[in-house]
Amino acid sequence: MPPPPSAAVQSGPRAGTLFAWVAMVFGLIFAGFVAWLEVDQAALLATTAKLQTQALPYAIEQQRLARNLEVLRLEGERVISGNTPQARQQALFIVSLMASHPSLLEHREARALAAETESFLAAVARHGGADATALAEWKRLSQRLSLAADDITIDGVSLASSEAQRMGEIVQQARHKLRAVLVLVLLFLGGLLLLIRKLLIRPLQRIDASLAELKDEAAPLHLPGSTLHEMQAVETAIGQLRTVMHEHAQTRRALEQLAATDALTGLHNRRHFMQLAEIEFNRARRHGRPVSVALADLDHFKQINDRYGHAGGDTALRAFAELARETLRHADIASRYGGEEFAFVFPETTPQEAQLLAERLRHRLSEQRVALADGRRLHFTLSIGIADGAGLSLEEALSRADDTLYRAKAAGRNRVLLASAPAGCVLPFRHDD
Repeated sequence: MPPPPSAAVQSGPRAGTLFAWVAMVFGLIFAGFVAWLEVDQAALLATTAKLQTQALPYAIEQQRLARNLEVLRLEGERVISGNTPQARQQALFIVSLMASHPSLLEHREARALAAETESFLAAVARHGGADATALAEWKRLSQRLSLAADDITIDGVSLASSEAQRMGEIVQQARHKLRAVLVLVLLFLGGLLLLIRKLLIRPLQRIDASLAELKDEAAPLHLPGSTLHEMQAVETAIGQLRTVMHEHAQTRRALEQLAATDALTGLHNRRHFMQLAEIEFNRARRHGRPVSVALADLDHFKQINDRYGHAGGDTALRAFAELARETLRHADIASRYGGEEFAFVFPETTPQEAQLLAERLRHRLSEQRVALADGRRLHFTLSIGIADGAGLSLEEALSRADDTLYRAKAAGRNRVLLASAPAGCVLPFRHDD
């Protein structure tokens, strides 16, 4: 999107100056018309100035406040759903930062709601997680945060929209007045029409078309580059309004991405994985197609943390996630299931085919040495349990894969095991170690 016209380049002549020579020719009659038109021009300038100095900054500030409330709510979800005290404390730290953000502190209702949310989440973190009562209370708080963010967004946009609507009304009134005057100046119709068409009508038509395309992010913003100062001010306001709208859309998409992705590894988080996996299971059940699931666990991960610190553990998790992205197919679904545990869904894949894929991943990891920041190289292995998802619910298949993973770790780790369908027995897959 091209940048909006800058207010600094608004150097065109004012409409009153442009039509001064016409007033001299037509005398008192046309002088009255100019004074009549100046009323609309002054209103247009005042409305444009209000839009630039008040409405748009206010809308931007409200969007920022709404975004901060939404981030507060999302981090609260991480506190509620955190599987470990560390995860809850990390999310609570961000909650505290957002609750003390200046934009929230300056807004009375948002400040009170943020303080209430921070206090509640701190209590949940202290008690080691959320029980049923806390979950119900969080649901209520989460709804209040979402409603508050929506109300703040609507409040900011409505002010800018009302000013833009007022400008449109003023412009429309000016057009009607011009048409009325044309009846009185028939002798000068040709020249007057050419002047109005070039400097007023055509820019307004293009601005109107640009307003219709504001919501379409892909469409370029076609502004006429008007000569008149007033039209330049309108074009500037339109460009700024579109920038605000697109920034809001980009922020929304970024928040959606954050809600679906594990921040450390870049893989799907558990909640988003369960949604995608449920879709694949429904598709497989509907069309009678194979589907397999797997749960994987990094072997002796606690020892990695103890020996290399949490930074080393994070490096191991990121390295494995990158290896999984490189090794698995594009259609396969990989996620960080929790801690050092990962979950996979293999669409259109039999358990034996999934076993081959998992073994390839295990083998590549067993040969990899991960470089740490201090120059040391980390070697670790992986255990994987695979289950056939055909004819089972997602929860049942994950449960079988989890049992198989437990058996793989009990059998010595660094191996891929497949849960047999009939009797639930587990057949070990050949490995090179």
